[in-house]
Amino acid sequence: MWLSWKLLLFLSLTGCLSEYSEAVPGLPTSYAAILRIKSGSSSLASFNSKNRPRLSSPSLGSIPSPGWRGAAQHYHSPTNLYHFSDTFKHDESVDYGPVFVQEPDDMIFPTDSEEKKVSLNCQARGNPTPTYRWLRNGTEIDIESDYRFSLVEGSLIISNPSEMKDSGQYQCLTTNMFGSILSREAVLQFAYLGNFSGRTRSAVSVREGQGVVLMCSPPLHSPEIIYSWVFNEFPSFVAEDSRRFISQETGNLYISKVQTSDVGSYICLVKNTVTNARVLSPPTPLTLRNDGVMGEYEPKIEVHFPYTVTAARGTTVKLECFALGNPVPTISWRKVNGHNPSKARLRKSQAVLEIPNVQLEDSGMYECKAENSRGRNVFRGQLQVYTYPHWVEKLNDTQLDSGDQLRWECKATGKPRPTYRWLKNGAPLWPQSRIEMFNGVLMIQSVNVSDAGMYQCLAENKYGTIYASAELKILASAPTFPLNQMKKTIIVTKGQEVVIECKPQASPKPTITWKKGDKVLRENKRITILPHGSLRILNASKSDEGRYLCQGVNVFGSAEIIASVSVKEPTRIELTPKKIELTVGESIVLSCKALHDSTMDVTFYWTLNGQPIDFEKEGGHFESIKAQASSADLMIRNILLVHAGRYGCRVQTAADAVSDETELLVRVPDLISGDMESAMAVELNPWVEYEFRVVATNKIGTGDPSAPSRVIRTNEAVPKTPPANVSGRSGRRHELVIAWEPVSEEFQSGEGFGYIVAFRPNGTRGWKEKMVTSSDASKFIYRDESVPPLTPFEVKVGVYNNKGDGPFSPIVVICSAEGEPTAAPIDVKATSLSVSEILVAWKHIKESLGRPQGFEVGYWKDMQQEEAAEKVKTEGNESSILLTGLEGNTLYHLTVRAYNAAGYGPPSTAVHAATKKSPPSQAPGNIMWIQDGSHVSLGWEPVRPLANESDVMGYKVLFRQEGQSNSQVIETQKTSAVVLLPDVGVYIIEVCAVSEGGDGTASPQIRVPSFSGGKVTSAQSTLHVLSTSSSSVTLLLALMVPSTSW
Repeated sequence: MWLSWKLLLFLSLTGCLSEYSEAVPGLPTSYAAILRIKSGSSSLASFNSKNRPRLSSPSLGSIPSPGWRGAAQHYHSPTNLYHFSDTFKHDESVDYGPVFVQEPDDMIFPTDSEEKKVSLNCQARGNPTPTYRWLRNGTEIDIESDYRFSLVEGSLIISNPSEMKDSGQYQCLTTNMFGSILSREAVLQFAYLGNFSGRTRSAVSVREGQGVVLMCSPPLHSPEIIYSWVFNEFPSFVAEDSRRFISQETGNLYISKVQTSDVGSYICLVKNTVTNARVLSPPTPLTLRNDGVMGEYEPKIEVHFPYTVTAARGTTVKLECFALGNPVPTISWRKVNGHNPSKARLRKSQAVLEIPNVQLEDSGMYECKAENSRGRNVFRGQLQVYTYPHWVEKLNDTQLDSGDQLRWECKATGKPRPTYRWLKNGAPLWPQSRIEMFNGVLMIQSVNVSDAGMYQCLAENKYGTIYASAELKILASAPTFPLNQMKKTIIVTKGQEVVIECKPQASPKPTITWKKGDKVLRENKRITILPHGSLRILNASKSDEGRYLCQGVNVFGSAEIIASVSVKEPTRIELTPKKIELTVGESIVLSCKALHDSTMDVTFYWTLNGQPIDFEKEGGHFESIKAQASSADLMIRNILLVHAGRYGCRVQTAADAVSDETELLVRVPDLISGDMESAMAVELNPWVEYEFRVVATNKIGTGDPSAPSRVIRTNEAVPKTPPANVSGRSGRRHELVIAWEPVSEEFQSGEGFGYIVAFRPNGTRGWKEKMVTSSDASKFIYRDESVPPLTPFEVKVGVYNNKGDGPFSPIVVICSAEGEPTAAPIDVKATSLSVSEILVAWKHIKESLGRPQGFEVGYWKDMQQEEAAEKVKTEGNESSILLTGLEGNTLYHLTVRAYNAAGYGPPSTAVHAATKKSPPSQAPGNIMWIQDGSHVSLGWEPVRPLANESDVMGYKVLFRQEGQSNSQVIETQKTSAVVLLPDVGVYIIEVCAVSEGGDGTASPQIRVPSFSGGKVTSAQSTLHVLSTSSSSVTLLLALMVPSTSW
């Protein structure tokens, strides 16, 4: 590929980088700015930032490399280069700096893995192809000196990885001739789980009724582990309830009130979340003292969440709180100065508050309260929700001329607010005399080739760092001209404007000079050199003819182009006849002559109503006749009515184009006796201008029409045409709005035309009249504070001019504007129907002024302001509405107000309703069934809803034939039911709980064949193996036994 390039410029920039940045160890300190043109190409290669995304994903939780912090910064799309191509394509013919395709991710490597290899991925594209290096904890890895390291297409492979040698933060540095970019940080951790100390654990002896904490003291491990406890022997696990709790923060087992049944041996079991390895602690015996029973005492909170809890937005937060006490304390939770998030769930007998998908609004102070009959104890802690940095404004690749100013800006959001750093070719960029960095903005004054390279903006807060990269090219080349600007000949006519293009490609911008012949061209009022270098000549004349030379010069060289200018006489056109009136069936020839410069050819074009005439498709009515080089005729034969219109002739030369039009009128003859010398035109409109023509006709044909008569205006008269469509319009209270269609000018019959608006309340005698003096008026507004809304009026609108009053329009009845409703709806009631529905009903006072067009219901949550209320409208006389899509277990405030075209009435007093709790999430378990022919007897364990779920009101048994979608339903309040399977086939049976909040989770499906005779017994049971994670292990046992009664 290199052979197809022509090297234009090679500038060595040794040592330039060190002036502005610290070099990463191993980075080259010699750079070259190379500007090349591919053979046969007419323009320089260019970028396309749309095809080159340079943003990295956040390195969540990464720790910035020490010593790389600088001032805070941003980015922006800077200036364009001097006449450089705007389109950049990434193919083999275009060079560009590295762009990451894949960056390394955080990795946890199990120490007991059989793979014995770690692969940290890194892939970039660029032209030339980039090379790769890797850094660990900010120091470059010497891959050649350690056989354990190898590179595969940019990815780092570590064989036989060691926690001591290899754990840390890794970054990929990729480089080509245009510079280097640094990847986000990837943390390599090692997963392991050590063994408990083999030392025998002492027995713990307590009184009955006393609380106790059994310590787990887990072994060394990485990363997190989960805890469970074994009672006496594996796999008898300790079941957590309101009396017993296993903390996933400390690993300890807490028993709030020891009972005799608790005596035994306890073993702590820990499990690594990555390797799934498990180890058991030595047993801790728990015994009862024989010196009496512990009396009652108030709760003591033994385990609680930290005073400050931080969590990333979108994660699940689990807050622990458990107390010792006698009687066993009850745990409750609340958000101080607010309500618990509706999505929050209570786990482990309310000892854990779980908030899924936590958001910024969930931040705040949370309180855990432990309470029994002897007293209570409270703990409070702060939940702080943070967000990782996120880009809102991006960097763009940029090309600049030497001496231009660079301004880049990058912006990111996050909580805490991100700060910014800048890198150049992978190394920190520091402020210098020409370089400024502030609030994410990078500015470099008077750029030069030493500033070329790859730049990165880093936005970071304490929880993560994100990278954005862009390439800066500094252009340095001698002027060159595109081929389409070389050796032009420009032909214009006298008086025209001439523009000779001169736009050399060069960097820096060249100085432009013009010559005519051998003399330098001087600017004056008529001759100007435009800012981009082109030459403009106004009002061209013969003296402007000649040879023009444009030269572009900069520090790297010069280039020139030549253009010839020829000035011709302007073309003129004659189209005859100018206006024609013909009768259907006649023919005509339109003649078009061009007066033009004899050295230029002319071309004629004919149009009808602005559209080209298609001589092939006009049925022989049109024919183009060109008798001479400078003239053309249009023959129109056997004229039809459709041939009437504007005929145009356009003449085109190499220098200009001119056109002209004539109008053809086609009529059907209206004959008068041939011996008549005058005629009377009757029934003309008053005060209208007319002109007349006369055409003679006989059996041979029709002659030419006479010249038009002089314009004659008829006399004024009293107007005879009243306005049409008199009607009312909506307006404000106490207004009567009257509208009509204005009378057109031809029916106004004289000067001083206007309207008389007459109106009176319905049933009264005298008319009130108002004058409207504008002939274009179409509306009149009468306002009277004493007029009630919707008062009917009789209305008519008349006309007048200087000659007198004309007729009125027919009388119509129009009502005055209605007012907005004045009374609020009464008896507003809100009824909760389900977890997401509330029915709102109301009554309206009919005596209220202003007929309601409908009603608007506003509703908002308890913790919201009324200004944030959502609104829904009804139309007509509806007196209720069902609100849907609401949040479950949430208190809402509601108001109702009437509205109409005039506005809104006052709202009702707010009422309140709370949506139902969510339906039970637990499905009916341990479903057993016995089949006797077509009868199936079912039984199941009752569903116990959680504290934030609706109570169970009963159960539904749904059954359908396999392959069908519609189920039959049996409802019962018991935990058993008998189902009749009417047809032969396989049936699908499910059971779910019914609650105020709706139907709960359905049980797993049972497939039952329907047949007569014999009995089949089956059991389907669910065994939950204790797990401290949010999921559980489920074993399904299907037992087939001989038919017996339960």
